Amino acid sequence: MLSDAVWKKDVHGTVQRALTEDIQSGDITAGLIPEHLETCARVITREPMVLCGSPWVDETFRQLDPSLKVRWHAQDGDSVAANTVLFDVQGKARTLLTAERTALNFLQLLSAVATRCKTYADLVAKYSVTLLDT
Repeated sequence: MLSDAVWKKDVHGTVQRALTEDIQSGDITAGLIPEHLETCARVITREPMVLCGSPWVDETFRQLDPSLKVRWHAQDGDSVAANTVLFDVQGKARTLLTAERTALNFLQLLSAVATRCKTYADLVAKYSVTLLDT
């Protein structure tokens, strides 16, 4: 198992590389939004899922603007129903829009893997087998 410091460094680096790839020389679309404008966004799931990826989402918003406030309504590992609010984020609209694509990419990919893994684990739960790799 990875130490907390190594794990956090890995999340930080992964997010940093993803933001560099996504933004590159800037976010032209977000530049259309007035710099001072503040807003709040709500992220919901449209399908049942297992939530996974909150550290990557938090780190994405933190790297672009530590003043953005993310409030989670579910935790990693939770099974959530369709149309459940996963989190709210509040702060500068321009930064929020720049961060949302990368944050949602992490959330969708990691939650999809967790959801599929739970499906397989549920399928073999009544048998004397161990699910080793995902």
